[in-house]
Amino acid sequence: MLIQELIHRNPLRQLGFETEDILPAGGFGAVLAHAGVGKTALLVQLAINGMLRNQNVLHVSLNDPVNKVNLWYNEFFHHLSGGDGGKKSMRLWESVLPHRFIMTFRVESFTVPKLEERLSDLAEQGIFSPTMMIIDGLHFDQSIREDLNDLKILSVGSGMRIWFTVHTHRHQLPGADGLPASFSPVAGLFDLVVELRPEHANVHIKHLKGAIPNPAGAELLLDPSTMLIKDPPP
Repeated sequence: MLIQELIHRNPLRQLGFETEDILPAGGFGAVLAHAGVGKTALLVQLAINGMLRNQNVLHVSLNDPVNKVNLWYNEFFHHLSGGDGGKKSMRLWESVLPHRFIMTFRVESFTVPKLEERLSDLAEQGIFSPTMMIIDGLHFDQSIREDLNDLKILSVGSGMRIWFTVHTHRHQLPGADGLPASFSPVAGLFDLVVELRPEHANVHIKHLKGAIPNPAGAELLLDPSTMLIKDPPP
């Protein structure tokens, strides 16, 4: 059955975690990487997996317009389903689309109160109520803690799981905990942190913080040509 095959490809499952929802209700997760390495790509794959399991996913983009984000989802589902453009896969995709809502902000105008206002509008009109949120493009600078504290209150109060993309810089050396110095001050708010690390022709997915995968969990790679997770070499 196509839907079960796609669910089985959950990236966190492949890393060796025991459940699809590795984040607790109200938890934070982060994907760290340099620009252009694949942060959004990994989170879109996590989002699609959630949609396949009937979870409502809100994708908040501070960089790209709705049509570009939508294209990401369409392309990844096409790749994940083996490039099968047949009626079966198209019906499945159409059936899970109501579980996704794309919201965009200009990065300089994004505030947590504005996000909460939009969420309230959607909920009050019975349009959409997310159980998972992706925030793509938030600047993790010195002023980020206040926003993160407010988002933590929102996530805990609603039980929503929130994933963030975190842009790191090549010149930054990791600290003793393996985390970039710019991220360490807020790392305590996060339940799970993974990093995408380019090495030669591959992009490695490294586990930095949070629940420890099973020993059977293998290090995973992103295929640079498709940004899909692929099996590591034997």
